[in-house]
Parts: sequence; C-alpha cells; structure tokens
Amino acid sequence: MAFLAACDHAKPMAQASVKTVADFFDIRVGGKVVRMQLAVREDEMAHGLMERSNLGRDEGMLFIYDKPQRMSFWMHNTPTPLDIGFFDAAGVLREFYPLQPFDETTVSSRGTAMKFALEMNQGWFHENGVTPGAQLDLDAIAAALKARGFEPEEFRIGK
Repeated sequence: MAFLAACDHAKPMAQASVKTVADFFDIRVGGKVVRMQLAVREDEMAHGLMERSNLGRDEGMLFIYDKPQRMSFWMHNTPTPLDIGFFDAAGVLREFYPLQPFDETTVSSRGTAMKFALEMNQGWFHENGVTPGAQLDLDAIAAALKARGFEPEEFRIGK
C-alpha cells in the first residue's frame, strides 16, 4: 500500500494592493450611494478635480481632514461646474454651494468645524434631495481609508 503525501507549501498570499486617489468607493450620503474618490494627502487635496471634465453622474470627490476647521475651495483649472457640500465631524451635511468652472473666487464654509467636503456635479445635491442634515456613512469612509492604507483613527473616524 502506497501513501501519497502532498507537501503543503503555503504560497504567500498576494498582498492586496493599496488603493489610490484614482479609485472609487461606494459611500452613502443620506439616501443616495455615491462613487467617491478620497482626497486625503495634501497633494491630493491641492489637485482635487482640476482638469476633470468626465465626472460621472453619481461620482464625486470627498476631501477628508484630520481635524475640524473652516474650509475654503476654488475652481482653479477646473472645467466642470460643481457643488461642494461641507460636513461636520459627525458626518452631517451642514451647507452646500455651487462652484463655477475656472472661478478662482474662494468659496468658504460658514461653519468653522467642518471635517469633510464633498464635490459633486453642480445640481447633484438638489436633484437628489440631499439637504443639510443628510448623513455620510462614516463606517464606509473608515473602510475606504483602510483600503487606501490609512488608519481611520488618525482622522478620528471610527472607534
């Protein structure tokens, strides 16, 4: 009687590649799922949606700050008309404003304790009934940050 033994040489698991600012994540805002890119590092935030003319209907960019603050944005080199929504640390939409293509006039949040800014195609908030009080899915943001190689706790998101 012959016994066959197979060597179980464990193959190293391919490490999942870390996502980048170019990757999209499905994150709920109020009752709507948005495909968001996350701008986390300073260079990503500085570039934002500049030069983008192909933003999909329910696509946007979420800017994530490490601490609450007053936020200011402009449309330098940005051809797409956008809306920007400002969210507090609890992920609650507090205000949103239209942004005009190539307009270098600064648009600032009125609130001084904003933590997230979401840029969407102009009219998106109104068309989707996403009004002040709408909630960002912070658990999905925490998971997306992890997929990007960041610790959500560094941004005071999650447990």
